[in-house]
Amino acid sequence: MNIPKDYTLAALKAHVGHDFGHSAPTLLDQRRIDSFAGCTGDSQWIHVDVDRARTQGPFGHTIAHGLLLLSLIPAAHFELNVYPADASGVLNYGFDRVRFLAPVPSGSYVRLQVELAEVSEKQPGQWLVRCRNTAHARGEAWGPVMVAESLALVMA
Repeated sequence: MNIPKDYTLAALKAHVGHDFGHSAPTLLDQRRIDSFAGCTGDSQWIHVDVDRARTQGPFGHTIAHGLLLLSLIPAAHFELNVYPADASGVLNYGFDRVRFLAPVPSGSYVRLQVELAEVSEKQPGQWLVRCRNTAHARGEAWGPVMVAESLALVMA
């Protein structure tokens, strides 16, 4: 973990540009993809039908949902201690500029790199925190598969 020195709510703005590094790799196997499909109702065959994806799909295998990749961001933020320890709460505020750069085959490991991009005070005791998140999947090397800006409301 790459937590900056003096990382508190009072000093949050001073750390804009800080790279928190990479989260631990997460396996996106077929079981996880199927579970995600069950939760979201997105059972498109490219994600859940292994035989059809192998024989008719453009990639020769099933792929993870883009939204499954996006859903990995909050856990990565808490793992990497993106929010100062003296925050009393953190609420998801949304996403901007989301792009899915490459398909992620079932069975791939994915990790997220997180950078603190912007901090603005919404009102006393509440800050809007923007992070740049880049998901990398392990193939022959770790290649980027998604970029997204996340927004969180951080409270004192």
